[in-house]
Amino acid sequence: MSSLAEYFSTDWGAMTTNDWVGTILTVVVFLLLVIVYVYALRPKNREKLESHKHIPLDDESTESGEKNVGS
Repeated sequence: MSSLAEYFSTDWGAMTTNDWVGTILTVVVFLLLVIVYVYALRPKNREKLESHKHIPLDDESTESGEKNVGS
């Protein structure tokens, strides 16, 4: 068990600026992903999310008002 604890030990004083940035960025991204998963999988948000499920398949832009007509 001692070798396992040594394997996962961290020398916090020897961490460089890049190490700290990477560690903090990893923790922030993990927390954001947890928040997004909880939001997306919550049953009360199902109807709101289901109403937007067609958006990735919509080829025509509705904002510009122009329609793409084939050549």
